[in-house]
Amino acid sequence: MVLQDLGRRINAAVNDLARSNNLDEKAFDDMLKEICAALLSADVNVKLVQTVRKSIKKTVDFASLPATVNKKRLIQKTVFDELVALVDPHSESFRPKKGRSNVIMFVGLQGAGKTTTCTKLARHYQMRGFKTALVCADTFRAGAFDQLKQNATKAKIPYYGSLTQTDPAVVAAEGVAQFKKERFDIIIVDTSGRHRQEEELFNEMIQIQEAVTPDQTIMVLDSTIGQAAEAQSSAFKASANFGAIIITKTDGHAAGGGAISAVAATNTPIIFLGTGEHLMDLERFEPRAFVQKLLGMGDVAGLMDHVQAVTRDSAAAKETYKHIAEGIYTIRDFRENITSIMKMGPLSKLSGMIPGLSNLTQGLDDEDGSLKLRRMVYIFDSMTAAEMDSDGKVFVEKPSRMVRIAHGSGTSVREVEDLLSQHRMMAGMAKRVGGQKKQMQRAQNMLKGGNKDQQMAAMQKRMQAMGGAGGMGGMPGMGDISKMMQMMGGGQGGGGMPGLGGMGGMDMQSMMSQMSGLMGGMGGLGGMGGGGGGGRGRGGR
Repeated sequence: MVLQDLGRRINAAVNDLARSNNLDEKAFDDMLKEICAALLSADVNVKLVQTVRKSIKKTVDFASLPATVNKKRLIQKTVFDELVALVDPHSESFRPKKGRSNVIMFVGLQGAGKTTTCTKLARHYQMRGFKTALVCADTFRAGAFDQLKQNATKAKIPYYGSLTQTDPAVVAAEGVAQFKKERFDIIIVDTSGRHRQEEELFNEMIQIQEAVTPDQTIMVLDSTIGQAAEAQSSAFKASANFGAIIITKTDGHAAGGGAISAVAATNTPIIFLGTGEHLMDLERFEPRAFVQKLLGMGDVAGLMDHVQAVTRDSAAAKETYKHIAEGIYTIRDFRENITSIMKMGPLSKLSGMIPGLSNLTQGLDDEDGSLKLRRMVYIFDSMTAAEMDSDGKVFVEKPSRMVRIAHGSGTSVREVEDLLSQHRMMAGMAKRVGGQKKQMQRAQNMLKGGNKDQQMAAMQKRMQAMGGAGGMGGMPGMGDISKMMQMMGGGQGGGGMPGLGGMGGMDMQSMMSQMSGLMGGMGGLGGMGGGGGGGRGRGGR
């Protein structure tokens, strides 16, 4: 992925310094040189790199540092903070609101991926409950309307465009007016690609902006643009005054630093990253999370957001969550978990969000990982309905079932055994979660009436009997009963991540254990021998 090499080089430089026995100013300077070289090779602007270097040097001043200061920790924190500052313009981006029409206009260079990104963003908001629509105001590029129509139809999003009207400002105004009349929450206007040298097209862009008066203008930047990103984005900023940036094609091998330089040049926030060709391949950008992911520290918030979007309307995920709350975890629940993970996209994308998992999956390409997951599904599909709805004990009682399933799925008995072993481990976790939730329910019932102080004391004794530190049942991150109840069963979706087992009451450590265990299980699966002519369409509705 884009910037992955940059992250590895910076991480290696900082870790080498942290492991060094002789932490002196020379070792610090060597680390700085490697970080600066990595940034320059990633196409980050030279002046920006110099600024970063000076800022780190100023913060970590060996001559004035007290002897009690932990130099290694200070250096690590300073490097992290400066990388965050590099991509954080400290300016808020527009946030659409439901119940009113929010018009979003896209601008950018030709070939940057605007049309595809328009559909991705519409889909992103659609999955979060917004009523979205697309307007094609690109009358310059042949086939632009057809491309948007195909994308919109696939995503089931209403669209508007024309094959006869040549004035893009007229098409944009008509489309926006039509969708405003129908009370759409978000109306996204796609425009033709242009360069700063093309004065006529630049004027056209301004005319469209005046015609639709967008609430937000987004510039789409190709991550492969390199050092030209700063000049192009500055020219667009002067004309269209865009308020946000989306960087596309970050799944390739481009350096990508040029796009980051555009943030500093225009003081404009990046709001999303395009991470692939699929409609779901759009990641929300947050500076600290981005740098954490860059340095292999994960992006748990991004993972949670992605999981909730994937499993939003999944009836099977809701059923799994209900089972977990009762301390039950069937083989069918396990299958739902696996298919949910497959929906999330490539393994490399998922692993980058989970702290430490990128190291576990290093060397395992997306195709290999996807094949292993599919082989697990083949095993599930070769089981009977009774076996799928069981707790797995039927296979212990009658091992010949595993032979039958291996033959039926085209896998080996060892693979079936590995899958069942993985299920037993996760079923044990579910049983513990269900037990904890029942304890919390009893605690809640105790507090409904009578002497609250006496009941609280009795509840604390019960928790201590469970082996919890401080009478809280060993549940980290829960300071009071209301927080406990919220985490253990605060409604669907609020209970955690149903698509990963619905572990409503699990803390982050348990979730990481679950994911690590799943990867271990995968590792064991070896041996893989309308609208035309001025009209509009309803996107497949």
